[in-house]
Amino acid sequence: MRYLLLSDVHSNIPALEKVLAAAGEHGYDRAIVLGDLVGYASDPNETIERLRNLGCETTFIRGNHDRVASGVEGDGQEFQGDAREAALWTREHLSAKNLAFLRSLPKGPLMLSEEIELAHGSPADEDAYLLTQESISEAFAAQRGKICFFGHTHISLVVRLNGRTAEVRMPRGDSSTFQFERENRYLINPGSVGQPRDQNPKAAYALYDPEKREIMFFRIAYDIAEAQRRILEAGLPPAMAERLSYGL
Repeated sequence: MRYLLLSDVHSNIPALEKVLAAAGEHGYDRAIVLGDLVGYASDPNETIERLRNLGCETTFIRGNHDRVASGVEGDGQEFQGDAREAALWTREHLSAKNLAFLRSLPKGPLMLSEEIELAHGSPADEDAYLLTQESISEAFAAQRGKICFFGHTHISLVVRLNGRTAEVRMPRGDSSTFQFERENRYLINPGSVGQPRDQNPKAAYALYDPEKREIMFFRIAYDIAEAQRRILEAGLPPAMAERLSYGL
């Protein structure tokens, strides 16, 4: 059994298609989508439909942009200007079917199995950003499984709880593999498909093999210029296109 891990696609269909083609070459049996299917970029309907038709069992949880874009949660007053504009644009352009689908997405954290937990932000709070030692400590305190897959920060990483010490490991290069020790607990972010924020513009995804107890992280180049063209032609904020070039 091998899981495809996707997060923070953010309506970037060129990045998603490139990731799915690459992941298909490696092979996977199930898929996990860790929220923020939409927001920022120009193709929310195409993105949702592609993710719903991967040809395998797929588990979804919602992200904060999914909630705002679908109208589950107000008008995005907590978002910064461009992010709010993109979320409301998305709401206007979603089909009725895809709007209903986003509204139906379950809230995280969600137990996939006795060992695996899914969250958009953190096991402690679906909107928390795991960027500080305090937030990481709170996440481990709330964690119910041995492994929690999460997104939201748009940064690929592995955090291992070894005794009482949280050790952060960052994947390097276009591919890297991490092994799991049974006695430890983990927080794992596969990175963002559609809008990386680690100063690497390549799309990110991961493959998890529970039998081998390993996770493989990948980065892959995609047609950023095409994604930018689509964003600008849709009339979305230019900053949404520009940042794709820099992985910010």
